[in-house]
Amino acid sequence: MLRNLVVNNIKNNKDIFKNIFVATEKNLNAACVKNNYSGVTTEFIHLPHNWFLNKPLSLSVVGAPINTGQPKKGVEKAPDLFRKETNLFQDIARAGWNVVDRGNIVPSKINPEDDPVTEGGLKNSRRCADENKQLHDKVYEAAKDGHFVLNLGGDHSMAAGTVSGLIRHRPDTRIIWVDAHADINTNHTSPSGNIHGMPLGLCMHLFDWNDAPGWEWLKDVPVLPAENIVYIGLRDIDVGEKAMLRKLGVRAFSMYEIDKYGIGEVVNMAIKCVDPQKKYPLHCSFDIDSLDPIVAPSTGTPVVGGLTFREGAYLLENLAHTNRLCSLDLTEVNVDLSSKDDGVKTLDMGRRMITCAIGEQLLWGDQPHERMAIGHS
Repeated sequence: MLRNLVVNNIKNNKDIFKNIFVATEKNLNAACVKNNYSGVTTEFIHLPHNWFLNKPLSLSVVGAPINTGQPKKGVEKAPDLFRKETNLFQDIARAGWNVVDRGNIVPSKINPEDDPVTEGGLKNSRRCADENKQLHDKVYEAAKDGHFVLNLGGDHSMAAGTVSGLIRHRPDTRIIWVDAHADINTNHTSPSGNIHGMPLGLCMHLFDWNDAPGWEWLKDVPVLPAENIVYIGLRDIDVGEKAMLRKLGVRAFSMYEIDKYGIGEVVNMAIKCVDPQKKYPLHCSFDIDSLDPIVAPSTGTPVVGGLTFREGAYLLENLAHTNRLCSLDLTEVNVDLSSKDDGVKTLDMGRRMITCAIGEQLLWGDQPHERMAIGHS
């Protein structure tokens, strides 16, 4: 059934209302606000910020100070640095969200001596799994409450906990993985044994659980299907991962495709790959190393030739504009690996990416929900 939002204005102002936006009941639960524009009464449609979230709009921040997925210390500091050293929470509130800070997970109490390298080569498997199980539970509860879930890492192994928690609540969630790396290794393909290169392998149940001590809890979580994943920004992929991507048929857009088609077309194609009917919830797992080191230098595995600031911002703005983005990971910021200035620069870049994902746009500033006016000639 069509819902006509401006019948009276159209009848009374036929010459003014030339372009009419009509929405279906299914796609739009619009609230109309009267505004005066050059003496003419107009109505602004408040676009629903997300089809899957409860009203009033709330955003849960979940801190994941995980560093057990890789060897470089400092990445665990990022969640609290975002809270204390940036204006992130003010930005979120200004964009129209109620902010709920669910705090950080706690470091695993498993003794490192009780968590040796496994026979298959996994490092810190039990501790990393323990921390990710905590994260899984926090993310699941936040998603179940109908909140947008913002997960602040931490190394990218945290995505094993975030993605599994999200698909436990919404099994049909589509994953937009923005990263220089594919992170789909297993113990059989990883050249390093670092679990921050394996979160998708874990969520897709590509492991023999006997080879992944501590991760057995994932057996009770829905499997993430290959067809529900798409990559953007790849440029440093392990040999075993390339074979895995081909075997599983995972869709991927490397920096080559971004150079060839432009970020706008790549984002459109990527979304169409996993959600052609535009009806499923989306999650973006955004590794700060997807950006070029020129704009985000403080990260553990920087790779030249990455996304520019505007490419990263456009990507996340576009995902927000789908009204289906329900959650975001921001991972791998490590200020201990650079100068103070570069650390501040990278934190600020992370903050900017987050604000783009929650609806902030260049044109609309502090009013991200008022994006389409009816009645302007």
